[in-house]
Amino acid sequence: MCSRTNPVFAVGDHEAFMEFALIQAPKSPPAANKFCVGAILVNADSGEVLSTGFSVEYPQDYKGDPGTTHAEHCCFIKIADEHNLPEERIHEVLPANMALYTTMEPCNGRLSGNMTCVTRILRLKSTIRNVYVGIKEPGTFIADNDGQERLEANGIKVEFPVEHWRDRITKVSMSGH
Repeated sequence: MCSRTNPVFAVGDHEAFMEFALIQAPKSPPAANKFCVGAILVNADSGEVLSTGFSVEYPQDYKGDPGTTHAEHCCFIKIADEHNLPEERIHEVLPANMALYTTMEPCNGRLSGNMTCVTRILRLKSTIRNVYVGIKEPGTFIADNDGQERLEANGIKVEFPVEHWRDRITKVSMSGH
């Protein structure tokens, strides 16, 4: 799918995938007004990582607003750019069975007013069937993130396969706080 060689892990090796997502998170510059989150988009049938992202990897979102891109959004932007498509159409080029690994629960509320990560996932028309999460979003910015509930209500399975990493992921996520 990409001209570069993408990492491939054993299908179902949640620790390897989450470790790779966690490697992305510290690339995000620490700040008190955001979390340092890493995400990867994976072909769940082959184990190939198709895209990576981290918080504010892109200094502007699609409207040109500074510093508002979330890790999941960055994964989608890269696929869109690679295929010269608008982000909302990337489901047309993605394999049918995708998984998203993210170190923090996808947002379902944005203080910036930008589209939430949950909405971005849902508009991919069930291409993403599973979302694997490192930790729940703390109530630091949005009191009650119900991203998991909204994804599951729309048929997307949400799992926390590395709960024993909670402290490790929280430390990385809260850098700058």
